[in-house]
Amino acid sequence: MAETIPADAAVLVIGLGRFGAATAGELTRLGRDVLVLDDDAQLVQAWSEIATHAVQADARNIDALRQIGAQDFSIAVVAVGSSIEASVLITANLVDLGIPQIWAKAISKSHGTILTRIGANHVIYPEAEAGERVAHLVSGRMLDFIEFDDDFAIVKMHPPRQLFGVSLADSAVRRKYGITVLGVKSPGQEFTYASPETIVAEHDLIIVSGDSASIESFAKLQKD
Repeated sequence: MAETIPADAAVLVIGLGRFGAATAGELTRLGRDVLVLDDDAQLVQAWSEIATHAVQADARNIDALRQIGAQDFSIAVVAVGSSIEASVLITANLVDLGIPQIWAKAISKSHGTILTRIGANHVIYPEAEAGERVAHLVSGRMLDFIEFDDDFAIVKMHPPRQLFGVSLADSAVRRKYGITVLGVKSPGQEFTYASPETIVAEHDLIIVSGDSASIESFAKLQKD
């Protein structure tokens, strides 16, 4: 039976580049205990007053990881990506130490394949994911774009005129465009969950979900 990891388990973050620093910073903001590790003394010093613990060490050395107690963590994030060799070696060390959940950054599909094969549970492609997100946003039709598995996405956008002044039920938005309006935000108000009776106004913002192609087609209605 797989080990159950507490939702508030401490996290080991290896590498304090932009991705590692962002991960460690957000975990700290969320109240998690975080041990950050990097071989750069200046970075470690800067993080010593931010994270729960900050240690200078070479994570490519499994004995160095043992000395800091890496084997006692249930979750580790390998944020080293610029050196594939270092990333792979560090991930292999964490696997050998028996850490149940390992998240690792990859800079290419082949890099990610290697990380998966040696035992990483989750592989992240931050640059690729950011590039895909920007590609959807540059048209100006969408304000935010999050894509999940199987081409499913959630988007914040301005509504097209086809929705103005009628209820979502009467607009038949799901049948016509293959998307679902999840929420609506009027100027100066909080986002509210949408219902069949919700009426969208010209200056509202909407949150919609659906497959990426359907959302792209729906967003293009803004220009019609």
